[in-house]
Amino acid sequence: MPKGVLNWKFSDVTAVLRENGFFLNHIKGSHYFYVGYIDGKARQACVPKHGNVAIKPRTLKGIIEQSGLDKKKWGLY
Repeated sequence: MPKGVLNWKFSDVTAVLRENGFFLNHIKGSHYFYVGYIDGKARQACVPKHGNVAIKPRTLKGIIEQSGLDKKKWGLY
């Protein structure tokens, strides 16, 4: 798993989501929508897949917010 918010790939992000109970709900184009339940609430996180290109830090922060997971579970901070 990458350190910080740099160099995260699609596979890294989806691995963390799946480890925390998220599952693939649907795909629309190059965006994969994962759904999970955090603290009894349904959460949806949209993860872009653009080949083997790193996800931009600001996009990763948005995915983290959408998921509702603690930053410690992402290995951040």
